[in-house]
Amino acid sequence: MPENQRTHTHSNGVTSKDVPPTEVTPRAKRRSFSAQYKRRILEEADACTEPGAIGALLRREGLYSSNLTLWRRQREAGGLQGLAPKKRGRKQSERAALREELDVLRREKARLEERLEKAETIIEVQKKLYTLLGLPPEETGRTAKS
Repeated sequence: MPENQRTHTHSNGVTSKDVPPTEVTPRAKRRSFSAQYKRRILEEADACTEPGAIGALLRREGLYSSNLTLWRRQREAGGLQGLAPKKRGRKQSERAALREELDVLRREKARLEERLEKAETIIEVQKKLYTLLGLPPEETGRTAKS
């Protein structure tokens, strides 16, 4: 018998071979509920008229009474939109939002400057080509800049 599969009989007559191995469960995840689910549960809770019916509903769904309280407040505050899950965590500050917008604008400016430089290069090449071929520059209706 391999060494890791030894059996041991405990004082209560149970062998360690009969006992399932102890396993550490991963950390529980925070549950999130959709707005439709919250609305459905609130409608069921509002329809409960018998004593203990709400408790039975909460046990069946694995919820707490504080969930109902919070969801009712959300419903009163904003209807279905109030029941929608909110993004958790730190809210983006105004300064960070402005910084992000500034970065976007700087990238756009750099891209546009690059396009302008390419366009100016093309125009210069066209001017040189016209002079080499001895053609008069085309009139586009624009006045030349000095």
